[in-house]
Amino acid sequence: MVSRKLNELHPGEEGTILSFSNQGDVGLKRHLLGMGFVKGSKIKVEKVAPLGDPIKLQLKGYSICLRKDEAKNIEVES
Repeated sequence: MVSRKLNELHPGEEGTILSFSNQGDVGLKRHLLGMGFVKGSKIKVEKVAPLGDPIKLQLKGYSICLRKDEAKNIEVES
């Protein structure tokens, strides 16, 4: 298994959330945790916008879009 940032995954790739970067926004981290972005959760990249931003993800049975700047703070194992 390889550890990468969430924004580095391509459409169709899956991963398991490992951690959040300490350099990210604390309020954003709290918000993402509340939406299910917790350690051990499975996540799949569904689509990436033509210019690479935002990224559409599948997490715990629902879809969510994140900006690339937000996704780069999440480390996943793929």
